Amino acid sequence: MLGSMIGLMLGGFALSLPIAVALGLAALAGMLLFTTLPPLIFAQQLFTALDKFALVAVPLFILAGNLMQAGGISRRFMDVAQALVGNIRGGMGATCVITCMIFAAVSGSGVATTFAVGAILIPALVRGGYPVPFAAALQATSAELGVIIPPSIPLILYAVSAEVSVGDLFIAGLGPGFLIGGALIVTVLIWAHFRRDTLVTPDDGLPLLAALRRASASLLTPVIILGGIYGGVFTPTEAAAVAVFYALFVGMVVHRELKPSDLPDVLRRSLRSSASIMLIISTAGVFSYLINRAGIPATIGEWLATNMDSPAMFLLGINIALFIIGMFLETSASIIILTPILVPVAIHFGIDPVQFGIIAVVNLALGLITPPFGVNLFAACQVAGTTVQSIIRPILMFVCVLIVCLMIITYVPAISLFLIR
Repeated sequence: MLGSMIGLMLGGFALSLPIAVALGLAALAGMLLFTTLPPLIFAQQLFTALDKFALVAVPLFILAGNLMQAGGISRRFMDVAQALVGNIRGGMGATCVITCMIFAAVSGSGVATTFAVGAILIPALVRGGYPVPFAAALQATSAELGVIIPPSIPLILYAVSAEVSVGDLFIAGLGPGFLIGGALIVTVLIWAHFRRDTLVTPDDGLPLLAALRRASASLLTPVIILGGIYGGVFTPTEAAAVAVFYALFVGMVVHRELKPSDLPDVLRRSLRSSASIMLIISTAGVFSYLINRAGIPATIGEWLATNMDSPAMFLLGINIALFIIGMFLETSASIIILTPILVPVAIHFGIDPVQFGIIAVVNLALGLITPPFGVNLFAACQVAGTTVQSIIRPILMFVCVLIVCLMIITYVPAISLFLIR
């Protein structure tokens, strides 16, 4: 059953069907061919997969990210980052990473971070002497932090699927996010040090105090969202609503860059992105329901528990498998399908489910920058006006850096769990 459903799903991908359609057709075929369930169950499970309060945060964080882009918040994040490191060699590259880290703390989405920050920083990097392929690759990789640093849509989906605390996952994502961000900054600075070309240091940046003063309202956004969550003032789902209203207030009242005439386009883009993700979640939920009903997770769990000698070997095997899966399956769908299968096995090996969630999300996030379905790659190439083929070489360098970070996160649990403990 599982093999046939996966084969149908991959066949749909090969025919360039949308991910939600391919998942839905594979699940429907599996239900009709391998079970005696009435077709009504298919429709029922589509709604059941979405009937979770935590999922309300997904469209709200997407809307908040688009409001921040339109309201000039992302531009002010860049000004602060540039004032911090923009005057050193390779500083514009480091600015890209830092800006993505700040924006990640309010957006929750890698693609949203790519478009919001890349539209400003890729042209700035090119003007600073960075090759277009390198600038696009750096932006695509840095934007991956949007799904690791909280608030994160994939972390919310994992929490719902694994029935663990969203707040704990958000806290656990901070250490890995800063580790990856720091590693990317060091990589860019080393690359710039050995670069023969002249990298131009921008002379139009603001002094640090002026940048901080200009961005004070914008910089309060992550403080309010994360501080409210960790301080127990509101839940992560309520934080998403707070983010929307605060972004709207800052964009329209404080910065006055967000006009009422801009709202229909912002809402349209947010609706399109939210609908796409929710369709994937619902069809993947049916897929997951069928494989759980067939007892496949228990079978796989028993096989892994029997054939894996230790937690270290299990984690190594899972990392290899997730890396391959992430190249071909969208991150949200992967989390919803695989979490019910893998989490019980991880618990059997004594691995904290929160730690395992961070490993899974960091690993699957690599799929955002690896062909053939790396959505961050396509988004960055669209912004930069270049092709995916042209950025393969620089992206491979960043993928290697991220794999090293993933191994550290996997085998040093304290990086994820020290703040919780």
